Amino acid sequence: MSKLWGGRFTKTTNELVDQLTASISFDKKLANEDIQGSIAHVQMLAEQGIITEDEADQIKEGLLRVKEKYDQGVLIFSEADEDIHMNIEKFLIEEIGSVGGKLHTGRSRNDQVATDMHLYLKNHTETVIELLENVQKAIVSQAEAHVYTMIPGYTHLQRAQPVSFAHHLLAYFWMIERDKERFQDSLKRVDVCPLGAGAMAGTTFPIDRERTAELLGFSSVYPNSMDAVSDRDFILEFLSASSILMMHISRLSEELVIWSSEEFNFIELDDSFCTGSSIMPQKKNPDVPELLRAKTGRVYGDLVGLLTVLKGLPLAYNKDMQEDKEGMFDTVETVEGSLSLLAPLLSTMNVNTDTMKKAVTSDYSNATDLADYLVKKGMAFRDAHAVTGQVVLEAIQKGSVLLELDLADYKEHSELFEADVFEAIAPENVVGRRNSQGGTAFKQVEHQLELAKEKLKK
Repeated sequence: MSKLWGGRFTKTTNELVDQLTASISFDKKLANEDIQGSIAHVQMLAEQGIITEDEADQIKEGLLRVKEKYDQGVLIFSEADEDIHMNIEKFLIEEIGSVGGKLHTGRSRNDQVATDMHLYLKNHTETVIELLENVQKAIVSQAEAHVYTMIPGYTHLQRAQPVSFAHHLLAYFWMIERDKERFQDSLKRVDVCPLGAGAMAGTTFPIDRERTAELLGFSSVYPNSMDAVSDRDFILEFLSASSILMMHISRLSEELVIWSSEEFNFIELDDSFCTGSSIMPQKKNPDVPELLRAKTGRVYGDLVGLLTVLKGLPLAYNKDMQEDKEGMFDTVETVEGSLSLLAPLLSTMNVNTDTMKKAVTSDYSNATDLADYLVKKGMAFRDAHAVTGQVVLEAIQKGSVLLELDLADYKEHSELFEADVFEAIAPENVVGRRNSQGGTAFKQVEHQLELAKEKLKK
């Protein structure tokens, strides 16, 4: 059978042109969405009297048979038929004969492909939101177990102040909460139906776009037919939200890699999420977080790639837009795969509490509290900062930490120091006193956990 659009042409398409323009190798992923959109379209055509009820029934029955064959994996797609839309239509005509040719009445591949992608992203955005919540639950579970576990907090990757390990973990909960909100908000732009916009100017047939949108579960329709077929903002928004999400996953993955090293030994990842070395028998490599960290780059690339494709396009549809799908599919698969691994990775992570405790008692991360101690005794903060720096220097020179110095050592620097200084700089008190809203004090972290649980209930 010749190409469905071949009536105007006198020559067959050059084979290299077929290879360049064909998208069936990747847009076959849209088969179910394409059939779903076609069934709704043909039902609307019948309701509007554009085709008969009998014709609509034949077409719907044929489409369901094509879907069954697709689900069974027995359909053989043809590059000569270019894309998923023309392949499905060819299969339909083979199933039910020439009446299948009436399916495309009142629509174009331009509004058809846009509809397919809206349906596809609507489903997968909802899946991503569910997977994000699974990661949040894993974080909350670990945080609940480690409210009173202390870990050095870092700035510049230098020990800064001790914090609750739960507080550190919950920082990622709130990052992911913002990611989830971005995806939820993006659904408003995904949940709009382009079908009925035609090639770019609408159609002369008395179609009912609101009815088609209703049948497909969309909340509204595009008010402008040119915008409907040329808009890819909804894909860009998904890719953008995904890029920010993957950046957060990468930051967490970096910490998991560092924490699981022998130098830190703060955590141990479960064996089922690690691999070994082909030459070094002792190795246990954190390959999963390393790859999650790396896959961030490909999602960034998908976003920048589509932005570049779209940046110079005039209205309305252009063949350039065929390049919108592979990056979208790649990002969906990357994000869903990453989140599916991250939740169990976190849930099964073992926390080495003794190592963490040793870390916060063998450094100088309580120095800020030493300065605050002097301020509360009446010294100006800038003077207290200088005195504390001198005390820290003395401790370093003696190979000691602040808790190991004698009161006499402190008195040499200021008479304001009293025996209660040791209580003031004990790590559990350093953490416990940071009771400002959102701080790392254990009471604040417990409150934060309740807030996180409330978010998950919603």
